[in-house]
Amino acid sequence: MKIREIIHHLEMIAPPALQESYDNSGLITGDAFLDCTGVLISLDATEEVVLEAVSRGCNLVISHHPIVFSGLKKLTGRNYVENTVITAIRHNITLYAIHTNLDNVSIGVSGKMADLLQLGNRRILQPKPGLLKKLYTFVPHAQLQQVSTALFAAGAGHIGDYSECSYTVAGTGTYLPGEGTNPYAGKQGTRHEEPETRLEVIYPVWLESQVIAALRASHPYEEVAFDLVSLSNVHEAVGSGMIGELPAEVTESDFLELLKTVFGLKVVRHTPFTGRMVRSVALCGGAGSFLVSRALQLNADVYITGDIKYHEFFDADGRMLLADIGHFESEQFTVDLLYDILAEKFPTFAVFKTGVNTNPVKYYI
Repeated sequence: MKIREIIHHLEMIAPPALQESYDNSGLITGDAFLDCTGVLISLDATEEVVLEAVSRGCNLVISHHPIVFSGLKKLTGRNYVENTVITAIRHNITLYAIHTNLDNVSIGVSGKMADLLQLGNRRILQPKPGLLKKLYTFVPHAQLQQVSTALFAAGAGHIGDYSECSYTVAGTGTYLPGEGTNPYAGKQGTRHEEPETRLEVIYPVWLESQVIAALRASHPYEEVAFDLVSLSNVHEAVGSGMIGELPAEVTESDFLELLKTVFGLKVVRHTPFTGRMVRSVALCGGAGSFLVSRALQLNADVYITGDIKYHEFFDADGRMLLADIGHFESEQFTVDLLYDILAEKFPTFAVFKTGVNTNPVKYYI
């Protein structure tokens, strides 16, 4: 199996187009066209993890966090980032990161946290706008089913839990075939009128090339007329964080005990208790303080994330319990998530979870 086959599967689940502008997800080092000898999954790609991959006979390390986050001007081994990259190149190890694009899908990092807490009635905490477009095209009546089926197969026409969504309007199209053309109907030099259906479908922007390819392949015309329009609608299945409900309401102290048990925590930093029961739970893996106001807006009883600064705890304003469980702790089960995704798709292939604890933060109890 080629490394690119594994990467392709991951990118079908978490398209690179979903990563944030500041991120550096994707191929960091290596050649995706090489045969893959094994995969090692880790939250972070450190030098120790790379050497573990070497010892296990794996030439692909998949991490959540990209080891190269900003530009490298030199590779001299002067810090842990450069040392890791040098070691990976020396041993011909491919490094691949799947970071904020995995954060932004419903089955991603926050989705895994929600699974662990058994949250129901869940939805994306802050859905993303600007990720949907609409395709308008014009099809002879007889080929409408053929074209719409091809567009649906390419990923167009999804609205929430509904698929194969479209809208049609009957009309008449005109064209005048020029010299050298081979028109579907009519003849060169004569304007032709053709009964057509205007077909409308929406699609996510990362599928645009395959949707247009499907349109061209299935449409009977030599020259296919179509319009692409960007939409302001949010994509309800894509975005930051998640909110859902516990199976039953619990006290705030019992909920914090649940957090300690589920995430294996030694300590939880939190705001003063509000005195209310906990049922609605918002969460975001990693550094998610930017979503505190959104959690308040949706009336969450508690918001869980990591890397909350001192002054940001005041933002809860006594209206919600705010709990910081740590960056690593909130994302630690991303390794299990990626392992399950790959093991299901490639059940006979060598996929390993790292044995290295890459958490740089320690607690003296």
